[in-house]
Amino acid sequence: MHHTEPYNPITAAGRQLELAAGLNGYDDSVIELLKKPSRTLIVNFPVKMDDGGIRVFTGYRVQHNTARGPSKGGIRYHPAVTLDEVRALAMWMTWKCAVVGIPFGGAKGGIICDPKSMSQGELERMTRRFTSEISMMLGPEKDIPAPDVYTNPQTMSWLLDTYSREKGKYSPAVVTGKPLALGGSQGRNEATARGCVYAIEAAAGYRKLDLKKASMAVQGFGNAGFHAARQARSLGVRIIALSDSRGGIYSENGLDPSEVYKHKNATGSVTGFAGAAAISNAELLELPCDILVPAALENQINEENAGKIKAGILAEAANGPTVPDADPVLAEKGILVLPDILANSGGVTVSYFEWAQNLHGYYWDEAEVYDKLKKIMLRGFGDVLKLALEKKVSMRTAATSLAVGRVVEAMKLRGYFS
Repeated sequence: MHHTEPYNPITAAGRQLELAAGLNGYDDSVIELLKKPSRTLIVNFPVKMDDGGIRVFTGYRVQHNTARGPSKGGIRYHPAVTLDEVRALAMWMTWKCAVVGIPFGGAKGGIICDPKSMSQGELERMTRRFTSEISMMLGPEKDIPAPDVYTNPQTMSWLLDTYSREKGKYSPAVVTGKPLALGGSQGRNEATARGCVYAIEAAAGYRKLDLKKASMAVQGFGNAGFHAARQARSLGVRIIALSDSRGGIYSENGLDPSEVYKHKNATGSVTGFAGAAAISNAELLELPCDILVPAALENQINEENAGKIKAGILAEAANGPTVPDADPVLAEKGILVLPDILANSGGVTVSYFEWAQNLHGYYWDEAEVYDKLKKIMLRGFGDVLKLALEKKVSMRTAATSLAVGRVVEAMKLRGYFS
């Protein structure tokens, strides 16, 4: 990137907000309020490491907006976590909940750490201490974390246990993405991917694309990437390329994601998979394919490579994979973008189901969860597409505009501006 300023996700989120709010005709005070998170907590805390030494970690919890309900959002463990990244992700969570009509606001959390170089014991002690440090912000009616980059159901179990012990009562509804044994929901693990594939099915229907003849490339082979590839393949889609942080693999005849998953578990990466050619993450994005799924980190599709994207449908399973400058280029090429706040909202939708099940102590089976998820995803896609066609704007601007409208309506009713 030969830019004067490095990419900052909060700038991207702010620009998307301005575009969408401009469409709704709001005055500056509304945009000003929505650009800033309502609450930010920065904590620095000690953790005893396995070698007996003490390390100080920095963590964040940001609540962007709670007009429509308690705030909701993941916690990520990553060396590159910054406050601006967490603020941007919290804002995107607000739109994500609003666009599919879920009664939550947006939040996000993170700890600056390298989980790959830490033991289970160190991760547990860090998670428990972090939970204690932010527990005054948490609660089933206040703020409900979930897993994100390099966190998982085990992380959520420690968080739940620490919070419950501090409150002196078992509180399963304080986190989602828990194991089934602790009140997790059926289908939660695959929810982000499944929601994304439901959105792809709807988009393919609109574009008259036969999925049995379609090809797909997936960047990122974590939870979302793996399950999205596997589910798309079960619909007849040919998966021609997959990648992770170490590199990618390509096969014109198609890859079996489950076999690649076994290979990754054995070797630590998808790279070197037998019978596939090696490609880079950058090359994967530019492959000729019907559907491209960025399922890794933000800032992958930018003004440098947007013109080289050859997919017909771009389904954002990751958060913020496309920078604002790339959007007009994609639009000009006629690429149908399923924006992150719509395409990956399956995760928060099933998190909402999990929270509701916890509060009622009543649990649904997997078929029921997926049935409810599909209805919500198809309704969300339909709402966004209708607005995009009506106002002649991109799917992203339409999705953000729809979400912002719902949030502002709640704020007005509650008297934020009076």
